Amino acid sequence: MKKDVIVMGAGAAGLMCAIEAGKRGRSIVVLEHAEKAGKKIAISGGGRCNFTHLDAASGHFLSANPNFCKSALARYSPADFLSLVQRHGIGYHEKQAGQLFANQSALEIVQMLLQECAAAQVEIRLNCQVQQVRENRGFFVQTHQGLFEAESLVVATGGLSVPKIGATALGYEIASQFGIDIVETRPGLVPLLFPPAQQLFFSELSGVSIDVVAACRNQKFRENLLFTQQGLSGPAILQISSYWKEGDPLHIDLLPETSLAEIIADRRQSSASLSTLLCQWLPKRFVHKWCALQEGTRPVCSYSGKELSRLEGLIHDWVLLPESTDGYRKAEVTLGGVDTRGLSSKTMESKRVPGLYFIGEVVDVTGQLGGYNFQWAWASGHAAGQFV
Repeated sequence: MKKDVIVMGAGAAGLMCAIEAGKRGRSIVVLEHAEKAGKKIAISGGGRCNFTHLDAASGHFLSANPNFCKSALARYSPADFLSLVQRHGIGYHEKQAGQLFANQSALEIVQMLLQECAAAQVEIRLNCQVQQVRENRGFFVQTHQGLFEAESLVVATGGLSVPKIGATALGYEIASQFGIDIVETRPGLVPLLFPPAQQLFFSELSGVSIDVVAACRNQKFRENLLFTQQGLSGPAILQISSYWKEGDPLHIDLLPETSLAEIIADRRQSSASLSTLLCQWLPKRFVHKWCALQEGTRPVCSYSGKELSRLEGLIHDWVLLPESTDGYRKAEVTLGGVDTRGLSSKTMESKRVPGLYFIGEVVDVTGQLGGYNFQWAWASGHAAGQFV
């Protein structure tokens, strides 16, 4: 089968690219190895899809080439995607500042994209396994459904995160095949695990959530921390995990807006235990475990000023040393990927292989938690769709 454009991957970026290219009159086929299009969209945001963030500026993205994403983000904004959502009559809400979710289901977003594909006469081939890719005055993609030929090939195969829905390294393999560099990949937006010797402490607090400031490598996030059986998760930890590397300490402020000195200011002579006072500010189950660990169970009146200063330091700078992340199986995104120095920031086209494009998560552009990664998918897909 011969088409103008082959898009590999029916995810957020691939579908957006196909839609935009189809609008220009290009004949498009999208090859998807899964049985459904948009599987990652469908499970995102707890099934509601955090489809964009109103403040999707370049400062919210990680990349070895941090300025690369600016062009695409500027040319397709959150307002542009929101206009599409509104045109399809999909209800949405702002869950936290700037984070937009579908009211009913993420499947509404998938259906919207499929309707746009149909209107642009985009053909989508599901259950289509790619076996070989080659280039000879055009691109040839061999699949078990036959041979596809096109002038342009767009790689929108995603990263390594969430392997249970079919994530593979295919995009990186294609880049390497054509001599395009890969920035080392690692899991991002992922829970952090602790050594077995410490896991009993965390497991006994499993399910406890605390509003904290988590900091690492000069980055900090004020959101909830969640204890798990093996370590830490929750938005604050997922955010900081993208910056954390093995061996880095994690700094946790357990009382971001309140000091221990303020808590005990009028209770300095109290016979109540410090843990009893802290239970007014932090979850009881956590306080009892933490205070036992830090020798904070005595009556307030029994502590010297030096001892209280030490405990205050621990409350506002609880230093932990994670052992690892929970890997790609729990990661929401993949950090690293196709080196953007080998791509055009305007078109997403390879500088060394004309007609070959890379978009979405397979590229070394990774957003923070909160809809940024979807906005990059829409923006990079839209950019490529104007030129393929």
